[in-house]
Amino acid sequence: MTENAGVPPSSDVPESFLQMAIQWFPGHMHTTRKAIAERLPDIDVVIELLDARLPGSSANSLLAEMTQGKPALKVLNKQDLADPELTDAWLAHYRAQPGTRAIGLDASVAGPAKALVAECRALVPKRGGMVKPVRVLICGIPNVGKSTLVNTLNGQRAAKTGDEPGITKMEQKIVLASDFYLFDTPGMLWPRILIEEGGYNLAASGAIGRNAYDEELVAMALLSRVRHRYADRITARYRTADFTAMTDEELLAEVGRKRGGLMPGGRVNMQKAAEIALNDFRSGAWGRVTLETPDEFAAWWATGMAAEAQRLEKKSADRKKR
Repeated sequence: MTENAGVPPSSDVPESFLQMAIQWFPGHMHTTRKAIAERLPDIDVVIELLDARLPGSSANSLLAEMTQGKPALKVLNKQDLADPELTDAWLAHYRAQPGTRAIGLDASVAGPAKALVAECRALVPKRGGMVKPVRVLICGIPNVGKSTLVNTLNGQRAAKTGDEPGITKMEQKIVLASDFYLFDTPGMLWPRILIEEGGYNLAASGAIGRNAYDEELVAMALLSRVRHRYADRITARYRTADFTAMTDEELLAEVGRKRGGLMPGGRVNMQKAAEIALNDFRSGAWGRVTLETPDEFAAWWATGMAAEAQRLEKKSADRKKR
């Protein structure tokens, strides 16, 4: 990481993400929430699959409320795409929480994936055997790699996989051992975006369908976040000179100029440039990149919760005036 890793992102990205038209809670996700609530009383361990590049942003606060008190295994998936130093920081963060274990994973690798079974058994040592089988619920936001992991664990294509969020549509029961049952659920988001930075990170990762947000805004926010911590990666990928004086919009235009986003007359197709930047991040073309630290996300969370409290207070006051 660069020495100015703590420098906040530049401020030229519009502060309008929460006002963007996002189809954030589709009907099948409401159904998923109901199905999880009905299943939980019989569940021993909850596995939550997180994106190792954005562990805090990809953690489902609604799921946390629903599963409070249940032993939890946090799996930082796609760790091969994430900054290893920050992955270690996030694993330590989750392991410090009561009743929680955490592991980093690349869901396509069979060996480490099987370690999940051992981690779950360690969380509930009194469960096991035919009389008291271990019952595990695996959850995660869309496009976090859950179906790939389930297929790896099961040794066959038990779940559909794809690059678009929302592939899994119904619960599946998978027997991983004679006394170990895994219940797979569709990806579930939460009702409202409360953390603006987290919303940008989710969109950048592909957790939200591309038709639900402005790719140029998201690409600028992404560049804003990575340009300070990973400036050398941007320079190497796009062969740029010193870009410290550029705005995020100018840097996005530079991406387009260097990677085939030019239109006739030499103008930059900004939509094409945005697609290039987002695809480069998602594919790992920038190298191993993580968009947030535990401390950064904690600060975003505090700001988001304060704003939500003010919103609810104003809503309550408005009701009383009627």
